[in-house]
Amino acid sequence: MDQQVTVQQPIIRYADNALRELEDEIAVEYPLTIVVDGEEFATMVCTPTHIEELVVGFLASEGLIRSSDEILSLSIEEARGFAHVELKNKQSVNKDQHSKRFIGSCCGKSRQFYLQNDARTAKTVMSQYAITVDQCFSLVSQMQNHSRDFQSTGGVHNAALCSADGIEIFRTDIGRHNALDKIYGYMVRNRIPAADKVVVFSGRISSEVLLKVAKMGVGIILSKSAPTTLALDLAKDLGITAVGFVRQASMNVYTHPQRILTSPENQ
Repeated sequence: MDQQVTVQQPIIRYADNALRELEDEIAVEYPLTIVVDGEEFATMVCTPTHIEELVVGFLASEGLIRSSDEILSLSIEEARGFAHVELKNKQSVNKDQHSKRFIGSCCGKSRQFYLQNDARTAKTVMSQYAITVDQCFSLVSQMQNHSRDFQSTGGVHNAALCSADGIEIFRTDIGRHNALDKIYGYMVRNRIPAADKVVVFSGRISSEVLLKVAKMGVGIILSKSAPTTLALDLAKDLGITAVGFVRQASMNVYTHPQRILTSPENQ
């Protein structure tokens, strides 16, 4: 049922002291309401691709499920923008831990965090998996080469689940947290182990992003952008190696640097 990431739209562009008509690619924004066991749980805006993965990843991130086996049924009403989920354990939706809220595609306070479910689901990562600096540069370069929709619109975020050798899956969304939920949903549905994986991300490493990586159980996040102070505090506490500003021949390793090696011989 996946739709388009972008659409063509006529615009007027001013350049070189002149106006001219042309078509531009615009990122699609799609409202999706998740209904769990007949009750509205959350509404988000997203890119309408890999929606089942998004829903599964969101439910896992919110602590409602731990595996896809806990989902009795999942159906998408594409025209109305609804995802209907039935859980095997009807007690999973605890209203003391969750509240209805609108989750925007923007950053900052678009989503509540530090709720009880975050405390329950954000794992301390114990993996000793390490990669080299050359592999860091290669993985970020591979992600950027996959980023055609960003290059054409400037309006989406990208996330990739990688091994040291390369990208295993790549997901795009207007919301950076949604891109990560799609990755998480893929991992849950396909029972992908996290101990030997790396998340490569196009946006800022915020506290919300860091918490999602912790919930996945991945020990390394690479980004071409910056981290925030709270994200780095969480990374220190949760055992995650946060690497930012991965560009050309330089990068900043902010936390748990033992996972970033200067040569393959040290692996």
